[in-house]
Amino acid sequence: MMMPVENWTQELSTLFIINRMQLRRAAYKILGDWDLSDDIVQDAYIKVTEVSAIQNVKQPLAYLFQIVRNLAIDRYRRGIFETELFKSEEEGLFVQALTGMPETNAINRQHLTLMAQALAKLPERTKRVFMLYRLDGYTHRMIADELNISTSLANILIHEATEHCKGVLLK
Repeated sequence: MMMPVENWTQELSTLFIINRMQLRRAAYKILGDWDLSDDIVQDAYIKVTEVSAIQNVKQPLAYLFQIVRNLAIDRYRRGIFETELFKSEEEGLFVQALTGMPETNAINRQHLTLMAQALAKLPERTKRVFMLYRLDGYTHRMIADELNISTSLANILIHEATEHCKGVLLK
């Protein structure tokens, strides 16, 4: 036999008031956070009051605990998912920015000076191929067409210039 909606709502409110702390503890066991547990109990109350089909529930208190448990598990899983999803972004916030540091600026200037000196020692064609590749973003084919050389030679010259510059920086 189905009881009137007003009676069911009154019984439900009474069950929530009487068992609020137990429902909250049930959520806390899953979430480990009292504030979230309060939110879960409130969400459970709203969810139950919006559904009229539960008027036929034989054990309303057990049903309430099950709803609280399910909502708490959902919140816990969502928290884990969000933590994993945003972890890599947040890790980036704590990495020291080296660009504005005086030591880094001095080292970068020294490296640029060494690179300029290293490039000055290269034959003109090798230097031109390297600059087209590294600075202008040309492909091997574009360099070969521009300088009227083979792509193999362009590759060899890029490799020679790169090795020469690495050697200067590693000294």
